[in-house]
Amino acid sequence: MNGQEEPTPKVTEDKISKVTEDNTPRVTEEKTQKVTEDSILPQVYKRRWIILFLFSFVSLTNNFQWLHLNIIGDVLLNYYNASLPEDKFQQETALDWLSMVYMLAYIPLIFPSTWLLDKKGLRVVIICGSFLNAVGAWIKVACVNPDRFALLMFGQSVCSVAQIFILGIPARLAAIWFGPNQVSTATSLGVFGNQIGAAVGFLLPPLLVKYSHDIDLVSSQLYTLFYIGAGVTTVLFLLVLVIFKKEPPQPPSRAQWLAVRNAASQHYGKSLLRLLKNRGFLLLVLTYGINTGSYYAIATLLNPVVLHYYPGHQKEAGEIGLTVVIAGIVGAILAGVWLDKTKTFKFFMTGYLPVGFEIAAEITYPESEGTSSGLLNASAQLFGIIFTISMRAMMNEVSIFGANITLSSFLLLGTILTAFIGANYRRQTAERERISKIDFLDINIIKTKNDKYSA
Repeated sequence: MNGQEEPTPKVTEDKISKVTEDNTPRVTEEKTQKVTEDSILPQVYKRRWIILFLFSFVSLTNNFQWLHLNIIGDVLLNYYNASLPEDKFQQETALDWLSMVYMLAYIPLIFPSTWLLDKKGLRVVIICGSFLNAVGAWIKVACVNPDRFALLMFGQSVCSVAQIFILGIPARLAAIWFGPNQVSTATSLGVFGNQIGAAVGFLLPPLLVKYSHDIDLVSSQLYTLFYIGAGVTTVLFLLVLVIFKKEPPQPPSRAQWLAVRNAASQHYGKSLLRLLKNRGFLLLVLTYGINTGSYYAIATLLNPVVLHYYPGHQKEAGEIGLTVVIAGIVGAILAGVWLDKTKTFKFFMTGYLPVGFEIAAEITYPESEGTSSGLLNASAQLFGIIFTISMRAMMNEVSIFGANITLSSFLLLGTILTAFIGANYRRQTAERERISKIDFLDINIIKTKNDKYSA
């Protein structure tokens, strides 16, 4: 292969090489009804990188739309004051729900979206996600008016539904398109797009939309912000329609092929039940939820926290958020490379997102990566809502310092619980067993041929 897309040898149904019980090769003329595991010819394709980066850009724009409102929360509270409740705490809570609606929508909708991913594949799911992402962005263009906060919430809700079809994709995309030695890096790059979206969501809005009592000026700035989002998401949707493929002609490995085939044929409810009986996976769901949910809460409330101590420093609040995300991006990339090289998952660094996806895929194999990733994200969304509401209440009733200490205590708990996750890497074991089986058959076939010629 060597990175080249070579023509794939055709595997016909009427002539498939098999091995008899006495390890002698023969060719059967019987037609098979479906392709067997032994007929799979693993191959990777150059286009996998195009598919991965296109998905990453779609994920980027969706995560951008999650954060691009709350980081300018002070501007929106002033601008939409006419269509917000009179009570200050209710106003702040309404603003927080522009972020938390992403978390709320995910929890019930992840199950039907995962079923759709298993049954229809990547292409259908990504088309749905990119389409809704663009629709939500255009609705926001129509909400630029002080009395249209409800319409803004509706547009954000549409984007939150789009997230359902995007957030759990990286592990599945990596398994379908990338070989065993690249799957962790590919997962990290898929998450990388999501994190870049958060970085842009922190940085760009405070630069484009400034706090002002001039309603016309703020309206003009919001139009600029929303039109950029609508234009980019529309172009990406069209590119997905043209470029994105369901799967490669040949799978990258037999283990990945088997996992995807099982996901398409297995009973979703039974698979879910098996995951819920996996002790190591349940611990991972808990620790991943605490870690990522804490990040969601911090991202949602970063604007009021910074402005409480440094009034008027909206731009700096965005830069602080950018710094947080950049640290996570570096961790995500290093984590992916480290996992591909060493296959050791239990270490702790800022790139927890791709590590969580990959260890879930390993310890739950051959269950669907979409299902395991979906449950991890559902846990993160649930903890995100709990932490955001709790922190906002503590910020108003106790202190911001007290809210931060409480969140830090939960992160410490998550760190301790991570140590109890068992290192049962089933996917790696399955791939090694298949390689050993193929090597054994090849050796016996060669030996049989040599014996034949010697005779």
